[in-house]
Amino acid sequence: MKLRIATFVLLIALAIGSCKDGDEPVGFQLTPVNLLIPAHFPLMDVPEWNTPSLERIELGRRLYYDERLARGMGLEGMSCSGCHQQETSFSSGQRTAVLPHLNLGWATFFLWNGAKEGTLEDVMEFELRDFFEADLDVLKGDPGYVSGFANAFEDGGVNYGNAAQALAQFVRSMISANSKFDKFLQGELELSAEEQRGYEIFNSERGDCFHCHALPLMTDNSFHNIGLVDKFKDHLGRYTVTGRTADVGAFKTPTLRNVEVTAPYMHDDRFATLEEVIEHYNTGVLQSPTLDPIMTKAGKETGLHLSETDKGDLIAFLKTLTDTTFLTRKALQKP
Repeated sequence: MKLRIATFVLLIALAIGSCKDGDEPVGFQLTPVNLLIPAHFPLMDVPEWNTPSLERIELGRRLYYDERLARGMGLEGMSCSGCHQQETSFSSGQRTAVLPHLNLGWATFFLWNGAKEGTLEDVMEFELRDFFEADLDVLKGDPGYVSGFANAFEDGGVNYGNAAQALAQFVRSMISANSKFDKFLQGELELSAEEQRGYEIFNSERGDCFHCHALPLMTDNSFHNIGLVDKFKDHLGRYTVTGRTADVGAFKTPTLRNVEVTAPYMHDDRFATLEEVIEHYNTGVLQSPTLDPIMTKAGKETGLHLSETDKGDLIAFLKTLTDTTFLTRKALQKP
């Protein structure tokens, strides 16, 4: 069985009372780190066996930023935050094809090819055990961690399982939902004429963006071949996991939330700007046997045929997805 996020929010609301930032929109609820979940977001499944608590979230936050844990793959001195920085929406801002850490509480597939799937607890344990080869002796030798695990878990065990649960709770709390576009959906403000036109292109057959970047998460959490290459030696994507020919060249749909600050783009970092991304869809799609049918719908065999004005409007809309509160929220910063 799983807990719904409504229960998650209720537990934390009782813990933090009426604590607010002072500028929160009407109709929003508080999450454990005082972030906002608007009513238009779907429910989030939370495993019943990882009971939400402030203690676990704070423990997870400390683990996320701790550079002493890694000892594997030449990663000594690295932490989760080494590749996922808040100012770039917890992506890297460098050419390392790092997917941003936000709204992952709604995801079940992780990494560009979905090689890891399941709960956040599952993928966090993989990160600790196999990727970082985390040194538990560091945790056991730190009185702060010993007391932190004791406060967060009944058994007080300093082990991979509990550490993964704490990390999962922190990552699950990394919710981006307070952009200008969210406020527009809540009826709090209007988009500019340019942004509105861009939204209409995005959310109609003209741009076809909404099929893969579905509202409100701005991703369908699935995999698509979007015509980046026509030779797949180094771009097999989802096929490397499933072995299905239809999955050749298909990669995970990244969320477009905060896309303004998450360059470079695509699974191989090939595009440096949003202008380049849009031009790919407009004129640069390469044909292949596994190209997603969305890319070859009638009338779009040679691209989207967007004008320069259309492309500018679309970028204006994409910038309304920037959530500055998420990029600066103190509860997500290094403790």
